[in-house]
Amino acid sequence: MTRRRIALVGLGMAVTPHAKSLVDLKDKAEVVWAMSRSDKRRADFAAKFPFPVTGDIEAIIADSGISAVGLLTPPNTHLELVSRLVKSGKHVLLEKPLDITTARSEALVAAGEAAGVKIAVCLQHRFKPAAERLAALLAAQELGKIVSCSTRIPLWRPQTYYDEPGRGAKARDGGGVLITQGIHTLDLMLSLAGPVEEVCGFAMTSAVHRMETEDLACAAIRYKNGAIGIIEATTAAYPGGAERIDFIGTKGTASLAGTALTVAYNDGRREELAPDASAGGTGADPMAFPHDYHLGVWRDFLDAIDTNREPRVSAREALKVHRLVDAVLAAADSDKKVKVAGGA
Repeated sequence: MTRRRIALVGLGMAVTPHAKSLVDLKDKAEVVWAMSRSDKRRADFAAKFPFPVTGDIEAIIADSGISAVGLLTPPNTHLELVSRLVKSGKHVLLEKPLDITTARSEALVAAGEAAGVKIAVCLQHRFKPAAERLAALLAAQELGKIVSCSTRIPLWRPQTYYDEPGRGAKARDGGGVLITQGIHTLDLMLSLAGPVEEVCGFAMTSAVHRMETEDLACAAIRYKNGAIGIIEATTAAYPGGAERIDFIGTKGTASLAGTALTVAYNDGRREELAPDASAGGTGADPMAFPHDYHLGVWRDFLDAIDTNREPRVSAREALKVHRLVDAVLAAADSDKKVKVAGGA
């Protein structure tokens, strides 16, 4: 397979697991530039990783020898930057979310498809071994007909986290806990349980934080297949705990808690996968986890380019979780049931 020439654009908080993944993938990818407009971020990054740094994104866009870019900039920059990158023929691995609104996200997806390139989104929870095992069990209908799937995301972020300018603001991040933190587990939930048809719910900024958007949300949901469940997501649950997805089926139940899986069948059989060493990121330090699943995202992205297939989490696939978040917030605003657009 081709050894790809790669650029990283954006050297903020999210860059470390991506850079570590590309160190591990040196046989498949050569990082020719790591770009930030900040002198300090370039210097801090260069002290940790053996990649050349630059402040010139125009040179990256113009370089036809760069075939793919890891784009790790704030959400409100994604549409413009992705549009320029894909027009220059570059594939893009994009940090979540797609952009700050679903309309802008749809335009981003359209730009990538028009250019004929691959856009993958870093929603790495799908790459957990426990999640992959649960996906296989569900595909084989080992739990029977699913009647319920519920998700709980009990995270903690201190006020200092939200004191950073733009953090948790609609103009930069697009929203609060649902689109910024909960998006990972909600995307995994949709990939396992299938599309949600209808929601009703509540969302608020709790007394725990001073911020523009929601740090606490809950919803009742009905899936297209008739199953029902709940969503609870917060960044106000000190000290933070493992995200959890619980299934009830006619042949058994399954609980995915962080990186652990427990399956209990009605006939008395049990299956367990113990949590691995990658648990973390649920508390005050959102980056307190190894890069295991980012490595899976990058491997899949590079293989998708080489074999001309869609990435496991393509930009179009990622639209589903955006539409679910929209529906939960619309239901909270209207105090009514809301249909999920586009069959999320």
